Formats: sequence, C-alpha cells, structure tokens
Amino acid sequence: MNAISKRLLSAVLSSVICLSVFACGKEDGSTDAQGIYGGEAVVGITQEPMVFDPFTVEAAGDKEILFNVYEGLMKFDHEGHLNPCLATDYTISDDATQYTFTLREGVLFHDGSELDAGDVIYSLTRASELNPELSAISSVTDNGDNTVTVTLDAPNSEFLSYFTSAIIPEGSGETIGDTRIGTGPFVFESYEPGIGIVLTRNENYWNPELPYLDKVTFKVCADMDAGLIELNGGSIDIFPYLTADKAAQLDPSQFNIQTLGSNMIQGLFLNNAVAPFDDVRVRQAVNYAINRTDIIDLIMNGQGLELTTAMSPVMGDAYDTALDGTYSQDIDRALELLADAGYADGFDMTITVPSNYLIHVNTAVAIADQLSQVGINVSIEQVDWATWLDRVYTGRDYQSTIIALTSDYAPFDVINRYHSAADNNFINYSNPDVDRLIEQIPLTPGEDERIGMYRELLGYMTEDAASCYIQDPYSMCAVASRLEGYELYPMYVQDMSTVHLVSAD
Repeated sequence: MNAISKRLLSAVLSSVICLSVFACGKEDGSTDAQGIYGGEAVVGITQEPMVFDPFTVEAAGDKEILFNVYEGLMKFDHEGHLNPCLATDYTISDDATQYTFTLREGVLFHDGSELDAGDVIYSLTRASELNPELSAISSVTDNGDNTVTVTLDAPNSEFLSYFTSAIIPEGSGETIGDTRIGTGPFVFESYEPGIGIVLTRNENYWNPELPYLDKVTFKVCADMDAGLIELNGGSIDIFPYLTADKAAQLDPSQFNIQTLGSNMIQGLFLNNAVAPFDDVRVRQAVNYAINRTDIIDLIMNGQGLELTTAMSPVMGDAYDTALDGTYSQDIDRALELLADAGYADGFDMTITVPSNYLIHVNTAVAIADQLSQVGINVSIEQVDWATWLDRVYTGRDYQSTIIALTSDYAPFDVINRYHSAADNNFINYSNPDVDRLIEQIPLTPGEDERIGMYRELLGYMTEDAASCYIQDPYSMCAVASRLEGYELYPMYVQDMSTVHLVSAD
C-alpha cells in the first residue's frame, strides 16, 4: 500500500472510531485530577509569525508557537529535561554513531493518519538536508520491530537533543509550511497577518489527558506597551517576556506573575568582520566600558543574571565560574585599549535593534550612554523584525546589534553557532582553537572531558571578546488568574498543553 493510500485509510478509520467512541474527545466542563476541560486563552506576542515549516524556521518567536503543533522523537519539559515523546525509549551505541528509538504506538497526525517508521525516516532525512545541525545523519533505518536506527557519519555523544526535530507525514515536506500537520496537542487552525494564529485542541492527541483548552490564540501586539493595555483590558490572558516595571503595573488580584531563569543570552553582538570590531582590542574595550549591573538594574529592575561570556550558568558544569567578572567595568582600561587600537578619540558606531523588543531598544539606549564615556558615539537604528532577520541575522549586513539568543537546554546547542563555518554564526566569529574544540566535543565520550573542553572553549571566546554579553534575562510572564497550569520553560517555549481554566466559564 502506498503512502497516500495508507493515509486515506488511516483517516477513514480514525473518523469511524471517533464517531463510535465518545472518549475520543473531551467534554467541555469535565475535569480530571489536574483541571477543567474546555475554554479558550489568548497569548500576546510582539513578533509577527513568519515561517511554519519546522525544518526551515529560524525565529524563536515562531518556534515557541510551533512547539504546540509539531513534535519530535524527544521533547524538553519545563524543567529542561529531555524526555522521549514520539519515541518511548532509546539506546545509544557505545561509539555514539547509532541512536535507536522505539516508536510510540497509536499516534495520529492531525490529518488522521497514523505515525509509522516511514514518517520518521522521511522527516529525519528531510531535516538532515535542510537543517545544518542534523546534517550528521547519514541514514535512518526501519528495523521492522517498531524501532528505527539513526546512523551518524561520525561519533556524536551530544546529538540526542537534536531529535526534538519535528516528525511530519511522509511526503508532506514540500507543503508542510501551508498544511502545518503535526502530532502536537494543538491543531493549526488559521493565521491572519498582523492579527495572529489560532490553534484548536487535538481531539486525538496521544496523551489522553491533554490538552485542556478548546482554543488558543496567539495575538500579535505592536509592542510591550500595547500588550500591557490589552492585558489590563482583558483581551489577552498571557503575556510573556514582560519587564519588571510593566509587571508592576498589573493588578495582582487579576494576574499571577511568574519568573524563571531563561537560558537566553542577551548581548551587544559585534560583527567581527566589520571595522572597528574586527580588532579584538576594540571589542575588549567595549566590554570594559559596559556596566552590566547598571543595565540590568535599569532595564530589568535587577531581574537578570550578569554574563561575561557566551553561556549562562544555568547550563551547569559546562559553564566556567572562573570567567565571572572578567569584564567588570574599567573605564581606564577601555580607554587604553582604544588608544592602542588607534581610536584614542573614539569612533562612531550603529546598533541595529528590532523595534518590537522594547527590552533590547531600552538596552541600546543604556549602552549608548555608557559608551559615550569612552568617546564612542552610538546611533540606534530600529528596524522591524523581518528586516532584522533578513539583513542582520541572515545577511550579516550590520555593525552591531542587541538581541537575546536562544538555544535548546544543551551546552552544545549554545556554542556550536560559534564555529567559523556555522550558518548561524551571524557575528562572523572565527578562532581555529574554538573550531577544533567544537569539532572534538561530539567525538568525546567522557562527560568530564567534554566539560573541560566547554570551559576551555569559553575561555578562548572570553579572551577574544567575541561580543559584549550582558545578561541571561529572567523570563517574566503575566498569566490571568482565571487560568492555571502555565509553566515557564528555561528556553523559548509557549507550552499551552497544560493550561486550563480555574473554573468552568
């Protein structure tokens, strides 16, 4: 039976079963041990969604929505743990070249067809062709016993987190950006540019307890101020990435404020290939001119973790605490380095910042003021998100920018963007010692050895002042008191599967 025939049959059988068995859906107002089924919620977002193909999506703001639609063999939870999802179990060969997964049975795609090994083979093969992070996959094999084996072209002990990559119906890759068919707890209902995205409950989700809500809307807001107005007006229930001053303007009887370390790296990112930031002395001078504590106090009301290197301490042992404070503010040292680099009188620079992120705009203003102390005159260029992605992130046509980089909750995902050949190395950083370590880490089976390599690598990057890292900003989210079950993640995720009403409407 070909793939199309298989899907038609599966869809028909699924429809028959749903008509025959009431338990295929949840009755609004019914409850389980955790919460009430039914109802709606609106999440405010400040970034216009752009890409719905899970294999080509880049923007974290798109990924956080699609987390509810697509799933992989593995999936992160709100504590940062990596767990089996569309797989129920896995084994890794001793040489870390083969990963074997046992597939979860009875999983249905949103079109009613049943997940099988063919879908996994197709999806991971396509992902390996489109996503550089999965290009190490050389083959995916159906073992015939509801397991698949993924073979890599070289040992890689750090590869497991990449199996969060979406599994989609076999043969659907060319149209997936339009059909948006996954296995997740919510089905993609509609998208209206400038308005938002509507998701509806997946009545056939493989976890019968989830989700609770009938509908979730991701509503586009012009900026954080607009989102705050809508929160207070009741047209938005959840608004992530608030600043502390905005959160303080909300009625505590109407909203619960959640805060968590985010594993985001906010920084003044410097294009290492563009003058004057092609000179390490200038990059170091900028780092010494910045007072991170003052920025965090001013912009975040103290709600951030100070950084001086490319990784957050929340990543655990891979982070080297010996690097803390390397670039504490030292104006005299900054002036000395600038003079040594031929910029005794300072220079002019431009910070290009996405206008929809008020935190980054305000940080740019604060940094401009601090850099003026060492003769650096800053112009702030605000651009829309699409322009930032195209010109700064993809085109690398910029001098400096302020953004928060996101990653999976895995050290290798944090640092592999700094390989000189990485497609997402938008700061054009290059150091052969760093390249060597990034290439060696996946080939090293011993955890202690890998930890040592991460720390050595971060040492090189700190000495090079690859960019001016500022903080891991605490995630702060307002949730309407009529809702429960929302969990903040230490990564860019809006998991709506556990959100439910406090009482039936």
